[in-house]
Amino acid sequence: MPWEYLALIFLYGTVIGSFLNVCIYRLPRELSLLRPRSHCPHCQHGVAWYDNVPLWSWLALRGRCRHCGQSISPLYPLIELTSGLLALHTAWHFGLQGGTLLLIGLGFAFLVLMVIDFYHYILPDVITLPGILLGLLCAFSPLGGPPLANGETAVIGVVAGGGGLWLFAWVFEKITGKVGMGMGDVKLFAMIGAWLGWQSLPLTLFLAGVLGSVVGIGWILLAGRDRSLPIPFGPYLVMAAWISLLYGKEIYRWYLA
Repeated sequence: MPWEYLALIFLYGTVIGSFLNVCIYRLPRELSLLRPRSHCPHCQHGVAWYDNVPLWSWLALRGRCRHCGQSISPLYPLIELTSGLLALHTAWHFGLQGGTLLLIGLGFAFLVLMVIDFYHYILPDVITLPGILLGLLCAFSPLGGPPLANGETAVIGVVAGGGGLWLFAWVFEKITGKVGMGMGDVKLFAMIGAWLGWQSLPLTLFLAGVLGSVVGIGWILLAGRDRSLPIPFGPYLVMAAWISLLYGKEIYRWYLA
């Protein structure tokens, strides 16, 4: 793929990443995504367009508000960079085709869900429920098929993903008397099944468990995190689903060999 296309895709990703920052900040607080316009979280002063250029503005202002001088979280440029790289790598991996744009959009939704769940322990229905419906619609459209699920595998994926994880959570709660998994995780797993099909679910769940265990144990041992505190599962489901999407076939081949 020509480097000019890749550069444009990266820039497109960073611009969308600026909007993703708005979603990450406002959705957990149940604020409008449209009004008011972007402003400093400290002094509430509106951000001018030239101070809202992805990546560049944060670096030019040295991570501080132009008006009050308070520091602005480095999470903002990190999300912009991540979304740009996500769009770039997805286009490079799958090539320029109709399904690629859908996958990039799915990656953006995953990124928002991952960060919100990490900080706020919620997976907003405003993303997961439309995500399930949109995944099914895409599966029954002409774009359905590899690397996306087709209609049959998407329907089974929703039922197996959402129903299976809900059943596991219900049994766990009955046995232990503790809530081990929230309904947000159930809806997210159903959304993954709608987009990637039921075939991706076993590997996704396995990788999510491994990632969650490794990070959780490291968090406890290295950072002294209280073991009684819950660890959000959504970020690991998202990362595992994306690994399964990109490299699932290679992982299965390696394992079977």
